[in-house]
Amino acid sequence: MTRTRAGLAAPALLVLLALSACAPAEPPAAAEPPPPAVRPELAALYGATQDSGHHIPAVDPTLLTEDKARQLVDYWTDEAPGTIIVDPHARYLYQVQPDGKAMRYAVAVGAAGYGFTGEAHIPYQRDWPSWKPTDNMVATQPELYGPVEKGLEGGIDNPMGARALYLHNGQGDTYYRIHGTMDPASIGQATSAGCIRLFNQDIIHLAEQTDSMTKVIVLTRAESGKGTVPPGQPLPPPPDDLAAIPDQTGEPT
Repeated sequence: MTRTRAGLAAPALLVLLALSACAPAEPPAAAEPPPPAVRPELAALYGATQDSGHHIPAVDPTLLTEDKARQLVDYWTDEAPGTIIVDPHARYLYQVQPDGKAMRYAVAVGAAGYGFTGEAHIPYQRDWPSWKPTDNMVATQPELYGPVEKGLEGGIDNPMGARALYLHNGQGDTYYRIHGTMDPASIGQATSAGCIRLFNQDIIHLAEQTDSMTKVIVLTRAESGKGTVPPGQPLPPPPDDLAAIPDQTGEPT
């Protein structure tokens, strides 16, 4: 009886193995496509550089996309060339140029970046500014900010980055800053800290084009997209409201 079952089982097993061999194999998982190659012109804008004795690393190519690179775009406004217009909700900053153009920069926006709207001016700017966390930052995250509660000198590891533009209005300091960053991956994002930050390569470029007392306009959410379409055309739909970000910053970031 045992021999008969074994004799029957062996052919059956062979059939199953044969069928298994004929079955189509599972296709291999598709590999993720490589990131698009960065144009040489784009890579050159964000290459490594030296500035006042500080080494600024190149921006990681995986962080560089066409919409994040500074570029000249069409822009419809009556504001004078040189005026800076910040659209925190779209996460772009525009510096008005002649002939209906503007230089557009991608920015990261922290909670403080939504804390001011309207007109201001830039009485001064600083190269490689120092930074000090607020008392609230130290109190809420002592493990992070306690070691630097007395402040940091300017440098590549400073949250203010390579330059800072300080905004004032009729009431004095608005505590609103346009500055560089120690975290290039944040550009184009909403973050929990800071005001308006740019790639260090971009804040240097912007600062070089910005005179003392330059006018700055910070748009409201309802005004988001203003200037990006011709007069008389409806503005693009406002983006999702990102203003409800916990504010742990205060002045100066």
